[in-house]
Amino acid sequence: MSEILTELGAFTEGIRLARLYIKWRPEPVALVGDGYAEVLDNHMKLTGQRGRIGKSRFMLPVSPSNVWCVGLNYRAHAAETNEKVPDEPCVFMKPRTCLIPHEGEIKAPLWAGRVDYEGELAVVIGSTCKNVDAEHALDYVLGYSCFNDVTARDLQRKDGQWTRAKSFDTFGALGPAVLVGRSISPDTVLTTRLNGKTVQSSPLSDMIFSVPEIVSHISRFTTLHPGDVIATGTPCGIGPVKPGDVVEVEVEGIGVLRNSVVEG
Repeated sequence: MSEILTELGAFTEGIRLARLYIKWRPEPVALVGDGYAEVLDNHMKLTGQRGRIGKSRFMLPVSPSNVWCVGLNYRAHAAETNEKVPDEPCVFMKPRTCLIPHEGEIKAPLWAGRVDYEGELAVVIGSTCKNVDAEHALDYVLGYSCFNDVTARDLQRKDGQWTRAKSFDTFGALGPAVLVGRSISPDTVLTTRLNGKTVQSSPLSDMIFSVPEIVSHISRFTTLHPGDVIATGTPCGIGPVKPGDVVEVEVEGIGVLRNSVVEG
């Protein structure tokens, strides 16, 4: 879907863009209603051709060049981890190889020890962005998605840094769709459920750094490209998963990102 990100004006705000395998072919679609999708044409316009999603397999909604992440960006999460509130966004990266789509399997190696879910709001960049100020940062945003920043917690503590713990294959779930829009309400609630039980629930207003501040900060030291993803941090309530678990990350207005956990 990276080709659809070259022109921000191509979509109406509020549309939910996804990619599905339909009749064994990857197709860009708009999710409409509950369980339905509308196919987009070669110019990424709505065709009016609707059908039930059924057992269609989801792909990643975008193919980013880079996946940027922000740590300790919710006040309550900083408190639960006894960490000092940072004075600027704490930025790290996850490799593209970590990404899996909606309904993809999180493979948790038993040798890695404790593996945690971290439900997050993802920002999808829509046009090339470099050295922008916060006031204009949203002009470069295509929309928003759900993200699960899966983390090997024991390895994170052992290594003293985050690269290995965050970089396992399948440790970055993204989807099911991108909600097109340059801004998102701070009253929007992010919820994570583990086997149907709510384990994280927080309004975006608990963020320490807003989306415009994060986009601006990252653009000061690197170029953000169309399709790039920024995971904006997790609320309080992080916890471990094990094979057999099902994790759901829901952001109001976007949908539910669901992934099962298997032994890696």
